[in-house]
Amino acid sequence: MPNTFHRVGHGPHPVLVLHGWFGDAHSFEQIEPWLSGHAFSYVFMDYRGYGKMQEARGDYTIDEIASDALALADALGFDTFSLMGHSMGGMAIERIATRAPERVRALVAVAPVPCGGIAYDAATRRLLEDAAGSIDNRRTIIDRSTGGRLPSSWVDWKAAWSATHSYPHAFAAYFRAWADTDFSDAITGRHPVKVLVGEHDPTFNAALMAKTYLLRYPRATVEILRNAGHYPMNETPLALAAAIESFLIETAVAASPSQNGADAPPDRPACAEM
Repeated sequence: MPNTFHRVGHGPHPVLVLHGWFGDAHSFEQIEPWLSGHAFSYVFMDYRGYGKMQEARGDYTIDEIASDALALADALGFDTFSLMGHSMGGMAIERIATRAPERVRALVAVAPVPCGGIAYDAATRRLLEDAAGSIDNRRTIIDRSTGGRLPSSWVDWKAAWSATHSYPHAFAAYFRAWADTDFSDAITGRHPVKVLVGEHDPTFNAALMAKTYLLRYPRATVEILRNAGHYPMNETPLALAAAIESFLIETAVAASPSQNGADAPPDRPACAEM
């Protein structure tokens, strides 16, 4: 299945980046200028039904995202790679790691949906299920997930972006995919994982990650991003970029100490990140 994507950098360490429910391949645009293209090759892909893939039909499942991501890695010649995923994309990167564990170097999960899904009360679930056809519901969800503290103009922009960059049927199906999917019994916990959550995110917070990621991955750590909610790529882009790359550099150095920090940008020694 052909997949649309864009790439930032041509460094030796590939990183596949998977977006969230309200995003597309350009969700991380605000951090892209600050990523190290010397050390990393970041590949931002669209799912079927999103962005430039809005016309691509499919089952709209987490497994389908994983299959398309692995096919893209094959097409780009990435034998091994790290994974970064936001929200729904956080669940998708866990699925990829269960499908091709030997190919995955590390995982960066940003405000992620855990691999066991999320159980909502009836009213909240109805709000989420109806968001595909309601811009007001999208605004409410975005406002709640960022702590009700951001400008209404930004909330309006985020809701409109999600509506124009996703196919409504796919958007509705993906909610059921991330809320109701559970493959927790497939997790081996072998990979290093950095979980990044916003201090103002009411749901995908440190407490949830302690009951999920920290129990499933012995090598997982959780970092709280101050002054961020569910969308740190928009709210605190510099802090997010720094947290992502410090972890990936540290992990690469720990895995291959003989490289003497070959994955680190030339102007930022790897030892400074340890």
